[in-house]
Amino acid sequence: MIIVPVKEGENIERALKKFKRKFEKTGTVKELRDRQAFTKPSIRKRELVKKAVYVQKLNLKEE
Repeated sequence: MIIVPVKEGENIERALKKFKRKFEKTGTVKELRDRQAFTKPSIRKRELVKKAVYVQKLNLKEE
């Protein structure tokens, strides 16, 4: 359960923004989307390798 402490006189939009940020950090929505369709472990591994290659290329460009 996500608890957002609201100070007295604080704007409701600010509290809602804090709630949304905390909710995103939990990764609940991402996990639900991942569970909607099964992906084979080989495809997951392939995506991880592609991401690692992409990040490595970005790091090499910076240097």
